[in-house]
Amino acid sequence: MSNEMQAVAIREPGGPEVLVETTVPVPVPGKSEVLIRVKAAGVNRPDVLQRLGLYAVPADANPLPGLEIAGEVVAKGESAGRWKIGDKVMALTHGGGYAEYCCVNESHCLSVPSSLSMVEAAAVPETFFTVWYNVFMRAKLQAGETILIHGGSSGIGTTAIQLAKANGAAVITTAGSNEKCDFCKRLGADHAINYKNSDWESLVGELTDGKGVDVVLDMVAGPYMQKNINVLGRDGRYVIIAFLQGPSAELNMRAVLGKRLTITGSTLRPQTTAEKAAIATELEEKVLPLLESGKVRPIIHATFPLAEASRAHALMESSEHMGKIVLEV
Repeated sequence: MSNEMQAVAIREPGGPEVLVETTVPVPVPGKSEVLIRVKAAGVNRPDVLQRLGLYAVPADANPLPGLEIAGEVVAKGESAGRWKIGDKVMALTHGGGYAEYCCVNESHCLSVPSSLSMVEAAAVPETFFTVWYNVFMRAKLQAGETILIHGGSSGIGTTAIQLAKANGAAVITTAGSNEKCDFCKRLGADHAINYKNSDWESLVGELTDGKGVDVVLDMVAGPYMQKNINVLGRDGRYVIIAFLQGPSAELNMRAVLGKRLTITGSTLRPQTTAEKAAIATELEEKVLPLLESGKVRPIIHATFPLAEASRAHALMESSEHMGKIVLEV
């Protein structure tokens, strides 16, 4: 194995064109890490925000973009005993996924199910960790409840729809075109609302007979925040995972008290190593069997060679995709 590798770096904050190929040293795994020869890397919104200079990289993180990968274990740290050389894994990274090799904490890796290709496996970690942690571990969505998922055709949305349905919940989702709404229904959504030509707040009320939903998964925020509070039912849980339309809004919070609502949220990257490991353990127990059986699957919209990461980012920012965008290495 060479001491150097090809990677994609961010030359400076800016548009997709600031993603540049570069040659960097192959990283050396820390004592609890494994070195993975990357076969594919998922593209996610935080990668775009990092490229724009709007997403602060933790001081201990790899500055290269890329938060999820799939590949083969080729080296291990002295205390890393869970995986063997040659094991096929999909992993949540602490940055550095847009590269030929990446070091990852061994507890943040999952076995690649036999039902998935490496491209499909690379589309799992970031979205499945995020959805499982927020919807099931924090909001505690239960069978028989109803969830409203915004951005249903996104990587997060397609994952949330499938996991909610697989766990017995009813799903209402929003998307930006009739085509995307039909796509969400094919994935299992009970109802899909085109937010560009419909009043989704009123329709959610009608669809729930005025009772409201039990959980809202929101990556839009901004002007959606008051409406999300309004459509929640008694003891509803509002989960915020991103701010595509801004983090600020003027809110009337009376309904929070009157309906005993819970407002929560998180981003994945600042969670501790142990917290991410706990999510991985739950995924291993409760989600890998769904992936293995084919009941749930990552939805791939497009793939690009690593060297064409800029094209992948341009597609991500166009919001024309339905499902995940993946780089092949």
